[in-house]
Amino acid sequence: MRTILQIFLLLGFAAAALAGFATWWPNHPVEMREDMVEFRILPGSSLRAATSQMNEAGVAVNADLLVVLARWQGVTKGIKAGSYAVTRGITPAGLLAKLSRGDVTQGESVLVEGWTWRQWRVRLDQNQDLRHETTGMSDRDIARRLGIDAETPEGWLFPDTYLFDKQSSDLELLVRAHRAMRKKLEVAWVGRAAGLPYADPYQALIMASVIEKETGRDADRGLVAAVFVNRLKRGMPLQTDPTVIYGLGQGFDGNLRKRDLLADTAYNTYTRRGLPPTPIAMPGAASLQAALHPTDSDALYFVARGDGSSQFSNSLDEHNRAVARYQKGSK
Repeated sequence: MRTILQIFLLLGFAAAALAGFATWWPNHPVEMREDMVEFRILPGSSLRAATSQMNEAGVAVNADLLVVLARWQGVTKGIKAGSYAVTRGITPAGLLAKLSRGDVTQGESVLVEGWTWRQWRVRLDQNQDLRHETTGMSDRDIARRLGIDAETPEGWLFPDTYLFDKQSSDLELLVRAHRAMRKKLEVAWVGRAAGLPYADPYQALIMASVIEKETGRDADRGLVAAVFVNRLKRGMPLQTDPTVIYGLGQGFDGNLRKRDLLADTAYNTYTRRGLPPTPIAMPGAASLQAALHPTDSDALYFVARGDGSSQFSNSLDEHNRAVARYQKGSK
């Protein structure tokens, strides 16, 4: 009889101890290598695999106990992949809640309208929150990976502020930017004004990139577009400096000289008629809109006033007077 009582007492103590542990462990801080640890849960990871990834990063949590806790809470298959950051004091329960909510950390990259692909690539390469899958890839290789039949992705990436899961691929971000530009261009092309001198959406994209580089302020975009459209319709050269500068590439030192305007290249719109062969920058939504909905105007010329705006003229005589006034200082 005493033996049976002892057994019951031992079982009672064991049950109490187990209950106490089950209450204590989920709410007891886990051991961490540093005050803050960042780790990444790979897509498709089981909870055990995720625990292994956390342990490798410096968050010491018991996989068996975490699985039991997850089963009890019904979230065994509910963890989210992504990048996480935890601070000292996090408990197994808090850790599991964070994983099941998908409370991931995010990086950010601001890709600026009017920037060239070369500038974009430098910006992405400098972003430490990205995994640089494109390292060692040529511009042509990247374009091919994006499904772009060109030497570079120039013009084909939509400028925006992109949020991303830390340590996700820079190529994934470029895919998003390319998909966004394709969609914007498709919608704009379908709703375009009648009578535009573009053979296809790509030519509209090229025009939008030229407008982007030539426009000092939003209010002038439609008129800048009108000038270029009018010139194309009349077979006149566009005569726009940004295309010449783009053609000079890294050889441009910031000073556009007369000899540059006279030197024939594929991008010299003083020596060649029509659009340049490719976009010269990443145009934003406003420039796409202007290219496909130019202002109704007969203007053929414009000159910078020096305050960010432009003076538009319908004739060469008017234009020459504007140039004399705003660039040569005549009254």
